[in-house]
Amino acid sequence: MKRRVGLVIAGVFAFVLGAGQAVADANKQTKGSFDDKFRQLDVDLPTPNPYRAASGAPGEAYWQQKADYVINASLDEAKKRITGSETVTYHNQSPHTLSYMWFQLDQNIFKPTSGSSLTTRQSGSTATGPLSTTAASDTISVGVLKRLQSLSDRPQGYEIASVTDGAGKALHYVIVDTMMRVDLPAPLPPGKVQLVKIGWAFNIVDNNVFGGRSGYEHFPDSNTDQFFQAQWFPRMVAYTDYTGWQHKQFLGTGEFTLEFGDYDVSITVPADHVMGATGVLQNPEQTLTAAQRSRLVQAKTSDKPIYVVTPDEAAAAEKKTATSTKTWRWKATNVRDFAWASSRSYIWDAMGVKQPEGPDVMAQSFYPSLAEPLWSQYSTRAVAHTIDTYSKFSFPYPYPNAISVNTWAGGGMEYPMISFNGSRPVKDPKTGVKTYSRAAKYGLIGVVIHEVGHNYFPMIVNSDERQWTWMDEGLNSFLQYMAELQWDDTFPSRGGRANQLDSITDYMVSENQVPIMTNSESIAALGNNSYAKPTAALTVLRETVMGRELFDYAFKQYAQRWRFKRPTPSDFFRTMEDASGVDLDWFWRAWFYTTDHVDVGVAGLREYRMSSRDPNVEAPLAKQRLEAVRPEAPSALQNRKEGIKTYTERHPEADDFYDKTDEFTVNNKDLNDYETFKTGLSADDRAVFERALKENPYFYFVDFENVGGIPSPLPLKFTYADGTTREAMIPAEIWRYSQAKVTKLFVETKKVVSIELDAAHQIADADRANNAWPSRHVPSRIELFRQNAGARNQMSDALQELKPKTPPEGAKAPLAPAPQ
Repeated sequence: MKRRVGLVIAGVFAFVLGAGQAVADANKQTKGSFDDKFRQLDVDLPTPNPYRAASGAPGEAYWQQKADYVINASLDEAKKRITGSETVTYHNQSPHTLSYMWFQLDQNIFKPTSGSSLTTRQSGSTATGPLSTTAASDTISVGVLKRLQSLSDRPQGYEIASVTDGAGKALHYVIVDTMMRVDLPAPLPPGKVQLVKIGWAFNIVDNNVFGGRSGYEHFPDSNTDQFFQAQWFPRMVAYTDYTGWQHKQFLGTGEFTLEFGDYDVSITVPADHVMGATGVLQNPEQTLTAAQRSRLVQAKTSDKPIYVVTPDEAAAAEKKTATSTKTWRWKATNVRDFAWASSRSYIWDAMGVKQPEGPDVMAQSFYPSLAEPLWSQYSTRAVAHTIDTYSKFSFPYPYPNAISVNTWAGGGMEYPMISFNGSRPVKDPKTGVKTYSRAAKYGLIGVVIHEVGHNYFPMIVNSDERQWTWMDEGLNSFLQYMAELQWDDTFPSRGGRANQLDSITDYMVSENQVPIMTNSESIAALGNNSYAKPTAALTVLRETVMGRELFDYAFKQYAQRWRFKRPTPSDFFRTMEDASGVDLDWFWRAWFYTTDHVDVGVAGLREYRMSSRDPNVEAPLAKQRLEAVRPEAPSALQNRKEGIKTYTERHPEADDFYDKTDEFTVNNKDLNDYETFKTGLSADDRAVFERALKENPYFYFVDFENVGGIPSPLPLKFTYADGTTREAMIPAEIWRYSQAKVTKLFVETKKVVSIELDAAHQIADADRANNAWPSRHVPSRIELFRQNAGARNQMSDALQELKPKTPPEGAKAPLAPAPQ
């Protein structure tokens, strides 16, 4: 949490990081045990202002900055090095005068002196201190050694050659870890423009050694390389109405907060390379063959992928290395970043996507031959499917291109119009034939959907990733889940389960979690916290709390309101309520600000029928009920079996009236009370009473308990004695007066034999053992192992197999900084 943000942002982050519970929230009272989980959230959100309205829409005075770039860069393939220069035209559209500008130097994270490197912890160590006797059990990986050796051979981070103004006059600058402050020669007033020119260079990291979001990859089989470059030039830091300069240091997890602008980028690479990049290629005649240009035109109207660079062309290019270079020039309008990929090994295919509303789009994929046969079958199709699906939930895709590039073996990363994605087939060691597993297939489709989907969030709906990871990862993962199920309704989504709500429950009951509303760099269990839990929350919101019609309308309003603008969490929360008419403060508070979980259950049930008050009718029934729950004493039964006679049986002369009757025998007082009751009813009350007797309904008082803490709707399924069923939905507001236990009356025309809570698994209930009346036991299976001399603990092994698998930690691999 950025302390300097002040009271406005402190209100948004009304919790102590790591504690997991809201503080200064006034939910719990000083007297009594009332815990107001339905307290309005507005008291904790930033106060509406001219920049951000109470409705969640941009205010009448909303503003944001603009940064245009002209970049010239060259790739030295042999040295694995980029040298470049850029001119930034910065438009001060804020109401503030600025005396300096901040730039992001993300490549500096690889320096051994960076904040990320210095604070990287060694995992797997058992040593408790420098003199610990267990230090011998510490380990170091080969990867760590490789990074150390690589750093000693090739320094990492930016080499800043010059920083000048538009006239070439040197500007004073200060580098602060992954940020650079450039002091202006004169203050920059609102409405004015400042030019800054920067010359720079850096050594490209080996992605297989350093990991991260970009770098180069060597292909041993062909002795070629691919270069996929992101965070590759000094980029403007965002200046916003809610935090000023967003220059929180890059520690590896919190991604990038950027300004929109126009780009004119020229990149010189070896002449035999094929390149994909953000934007539109300006010089295809100088960079593509006539055949490739023709195929590209054909692909624009094709409904299936067409090769632009064929596998044969890519294979031929791998056999020789060009000694000359080509310059590829790209232009992109109104984007917040620029990335590119280049290699002589690329196969390139493409197809057109026609949008009902919006421009035609070229879906494209670049991949080496080792990605086949998987990529040509699925990558570009998944790109097209993503555009089709996401546009329905938000807005038409506004850019001309959407590209998927096969880079490292797992994970993915997103940039405007281009994404870097993993998943490759494997070669059968016996036959040498390449094939792919089910996991590889769906892993590719899923990661392409996710990373291409990021074009919508946050590349267009431009949230602050350095502060709130969930605003791009969570919203995007939710839409990914929707798109996956529209690709294949049994798609094995996160954790291998089609139902995301079942996948998140293990995490939500664990101690290793922080609230979703935690700063990006302080999140524990990133994949679950920022991807899976928000996905589950929004799925519950759409399918159970709001319903699809209200949710989809409100979500689309949010997307369209903040298209090409920068929303904060409060803007999302407020828009979803404003556009739907549903009070969701309790939902945001429970799911996003706390570490509570969903665990509701059926605690008890009592069945009643309408009493006629007629003693001649009710007394026999009362006797039956008593005998059903309180049978004759066992000793009396045994005495009768043994022929033991009671005293009154042996001495009948001792009997009186009470020995010949029981407490259920109707007497005159009972009859008089009944008459008094009937005459005391008004005509209207008597009519209601007689109708109820005639209809003779069943009355069920059902007790529900909230074990997990999150107020949850109660989706119920009633099963009746005649075999029919009925479903009912009790809104979460039933918990507003009592958060631990509530009782609900149900009036039924038929006898209920069972009630099941959350039969469709739609609320992310973590413990289903208490979800039914009568309680149910779900049978499972256990394997029988043959006993042998080296037998393992069979029960332990069997139970290990039954344990739920931990979901993967997210759709992208976090950038791994170099250790000291």
